[in-house]
Amino acid sequence: MGFLCCFKSSDLREETSIEGDRARVYHNPLTSLVNNLSLGSDTGNHRSIAEEILRFRNNPNSTVVFTFDQLLTATFNFKAECFLGEGGFGRVYKGRLKDTNQDIAVKQLERNGLQGNREFLVEVLMLSLLHHPNLVNLIGYCAEGDQRILVYEYMALGSLEDHLLDLSANEKPLEWLRRMKIAEGAAKGLEYLHDTANPPVIYRDFKASNILLDAEYNPKLSDFGLAKVGPTGDKSHVSTRVMGTYGYCAPEYALTGQLTKMSDVYSFGVVFLEIITGRRAIDLSKPSDEQNLIHWAEPRFKDKRRFVEMADPLLEGRYPLKGLYQALAIAAMCLQEDATNRPLISDVVTAIEYLAHPADDSKEATTGSQPPASSAKENDIGREEGGSALQDNSEREAHSSSRHKGESMDRM
Repeated sequence: MGFLCCFKSSDLREETSIEGDRARVYHNPLTSLVNNLSLGSDTGNHRSIAEEILRFRNNPNSTVVFTFDQLLTATFNFKAECFLGEGGFGRVYKGRLKDTNQDIAVKQLERNGLQGNREFLVEVLMLSLLHHPNLVNLIGYCAEGDQRILVYEYMALGSLEDHLLDLSANEKPLEWLRRMKIAEGAAKGLEYLHDTANPPVIYRDFKASNILLDAEYNPKLSDFGLAKVGPTGDKSHVSTRVMGTYGYCAPEYALTGQLTKMSDVYSFGVVFLEIITGRRAIDLSKPSDEQNLIHWAEPRFKDKRRFVEMADPLLEGRYPLKGLYQALAIAAMCLQEDATNRPLISDVVTAIEYLAHPADDSKEATTGSQPPASSAKENDIGREEGGSALQDNSEREAHSSSRHKGESMDRM
């Protein structure tokens, strides 16, 4: 049975805007995809997914529908030399469109039935209707036969994970300012999803491997297969099956399945701590007491004298000490166990902007292994800079944030 077969095509092509009578016409390929994609017995569930996503009041991108033969040509028959990597939902290849000479990334999703179809549909609809410089650009897709292929702009430098957590022997580590600028851009991508998209979107899979970098290290969020339309009106959360990556999921979401924008803020905090420390959220190659990044950080958050222990040793002390303190305070606030105590992502963006674009007098890097003696001025980490809700009593927040995290993470 065809997906949305019980809907008239006009029901999907038009949606009345919130202002009143004005109707918006959706790009025909999206209508065709939704109407023709076969989803078997799960038609009703996926119809609901499509209806939610098509509520976005945005003009869709000019999404291209590719034939399988076109993508075979672009990737030289998915040649091994074109293979870029493998994610949770499929294999990615580099290709080139001959008619435009454009480099592309071609993700061939695993053909694993209904779940694969759902992720494919969500990704196509989300990225066709959401536009932001910090979201990856979807060029088009192929749904020919049982093929489920997504075509993106090519991101020359791969993922943040490649440059932060999977460094090759001869690769230079990311500099402090570059790390802060990547965090800033990734946070702005989340801010767009939470505050500008209408209705809001909960990303649900924020992690270093899903932050892609272009040739200038500009970050873009990718992999929207798990994204959910967020709560609207009087609703405080979306109830859903727990999905995501262990180590990044907010504890309340892992325990209850109740998803909010604060779930993304927690995941951002985990990744930001990875950016600061150079450590993975979960690393089973380390001693048992260091395998979980949040557990490892807890005692260090409580003792200011140990803050420098959390800086990535590959930085070799080349970072502003005050900037390190402020970054740790931001991470700690995002990682609050109580979701209501976490900052809005817009406040996170405001705070990180000051770290990514510091005044000249804050660019000086420390070279010692211990911080200087604390002063009353230093004790108010970030109070002078930032201007947002994040800056008040930030050091106190950094110290107190880990109070109950261990218990919650153990239950996940």
